[in-house]
Amino acid sequence: MRNKKVLFIVQAAMIAAIYVVLTMFISAFNLASGAIQVRVSEALTILPYFTPAGIPGLFIGCLLSNLLTGATVYDVVFGSLATLLGAVGTYLLRRHKFLCTLAPVAANMLIIPFVLRYGYGLVMEFGGHDWSIPFYMLTVGAGEVICCCIMGSVLLHALEPVRGVIFKNED
Repeated sequence: MRNKKVLFIVQAAMIAAIYVVLTMFISAFNLASGAIQVRVSEALTILPYFTPAGIPGLFIGCLLSNLLTGATVYDVVFGSLATLLGAVGTYLLRRHKFLCTLAPVAANMLIIPFVLRYGYGLVMEFGGHDWSIPFYMLTVGAGEVICCCIMGSVLLHALEPVRGVIFKNED
């Protein structure tokens, strides 16, 4: 029993560390946050498909990444919660390879536009109307599709053959 707990903690810590490293790397190209974001670390949201340790690992990794990149308090809280919800959704949909990639997309598409609009004050006006939320839903959603659905699916298929080695004794 103790070994399973240690394995869970180690896997969660490794996932968090990899998430932070990937986010810091992509931040150098100014793609980890903002109106147009392709946070490649979000491809890791596929990991709860393999192990429940992915859920706390992704949450902690996102939380640390947001703190280290100087995100606003709203982004630290709600951005991290969006990743947590996406990770839980991936775990719950783990029986469906394609559908499990959509949970993080939906969570981020619904939460992050409000963070961008009200946490960062980014406004997208056109024709005298505030189109910020729909516009950011589109841009954040596109970035999440690239990272979660495309890159995440590639990662899922790459890890599937070694699932028993990397994620042994897991559901």
